[in-house]
Amino acid sequence: QVQLVESGGGLVQPGGPLRLSCAASGSISSINTMAWYRQAPGKERELVARTSSGGTTDYADSVKGRFTISRDNAENTVYLQMNSLKLEDTAVYYCNVADVTYNSGGWSLTEWGQGTQVTVSS
Repeated sequence: QVQLVESGGGLVQPGGPLRLSCAASGSISSINTMAWYRQAPGKERELVARTSSGGTTDYADSVKGRFTISRDNAENTVYLQMNSLKLEDTAVYYCNVADVTYNSGGWSLTEWGQGTQVTVSS
């Protein structure tokens, strides 16, 4: 089983930057997709950005040009650099990994982190 530890959330003013990190641990052989989702109060969870092991990236239209996702495959860590933050970016941000292969030969379809709060407010 993979453990996901997220960090970097907090309170930031509109227009400011914030960087989220998510480290995956647990005898991992490989992770295909690493992603960030978010859920604002009263709304459904939505994809923010994802990156594949091959390096392709995908972003929600609402964050294109402002957010950048990256990963360190050696450390099984994914990052989300968020710039020009807006009030509407306020949400709990969740790390997600998909298609995880373990050293034991086991496999997981998808796993979620516990979430980290990002609040954009003046």
